[in-house]
Amino acid sequence: MITTSDAALRVRDTGGDGLPIVLLHGSGSSIDVFHRQFADPILSHHRLVAIELPGHGLSSDAATPDKTYTLKGLAGVVTETLTSIGVSRAVFFGWSLGGHVTLQIAATTSIPVALLLSGTPPVSLGPLGLLRGFQPSFDILLTSKRHFSERDVTRFAQLCFGDAFDPEFLTMIARTDGRLRVNFLRSLMHGHGADQRRLVETSSMPIALVNGVLDPFVRLSYLETIPFANLWRDRSHLIPATGHAAFWHAPQLFNPLLNAFARDAELVLRAERLNLRRA
Repeated sequence: MITTSDAALRVRDTGGDGLPIVLLHGSGSSIDVFHRQFADPILSHHRLVAIELPGHGLSSDAATPDKTYTLKGLAGVVTETLTSIGVSRAVFFGWSLGGHVTLQIAATTSIPVALLLSGTPPVSLGPLGLLRGFQPSFDILLTSKRHFSERDVTRFAQLCFGDAFDPEFLTMIARTDGRLRVNFLRSLMHGHGADQRRLVETSSMPIALVNGVLDPFVRLSYLETIPFANLWRDRSHLIPATGHAAFWHAPQLFNPLLNAFARDAELVLRAERLNLRRA
């Protein structure tokens, strides 16, 4: 547990001297969803750091939810946590809400070397930007609902993980502080934080897109309209027969991509440091 200025956050850190991979989960989730990344030998040589956002899992609720349960607020507590454990540069893997937090961190700090986004469309500021990036459906209203019924919990689990979800995920979703869903969407609707689309269109940082082809939330056709400045391997990666949590559904396909992306990011960091020495 790492104590920040507004919450105590649960962190899982494998340690090591290599370039860390920071994993940020989605709304209603916890760091436990990354079990299939921590358990995979292909990623064992990386330092994996998973941070449980406030209001989720074993992390505490935010002391000031109106401030912390926003794009800027969540990015702030994650940045504070990384500083406290000595992470100054890292690869980021952000899923869903965690991806939006990752983009905000990239816009406001020098910590990210490269970003892998899954279930996260980089959107422009305001309501119109959100409408372009996400699928319109009745189910998406759950992402902004404060109080979940048992039926809501089950439906949200199905949307995120499909019908074959781990039953423990129901407890995870039910535990989530519903004020986060309300405040976070409000902050996006009001245009608080960075323009995510503009960031990926102008940043030289490598950005990877890895999504499930059956994602019920993300408008995948929207991603094809974004002229990324540095899209990894010049294409969006789609994992067949998977939904919103492709990394959980098909780790045997997702993890090799994450490993290769992190390897490439290490080369980027080496080149960056070499250029600094020459300068």
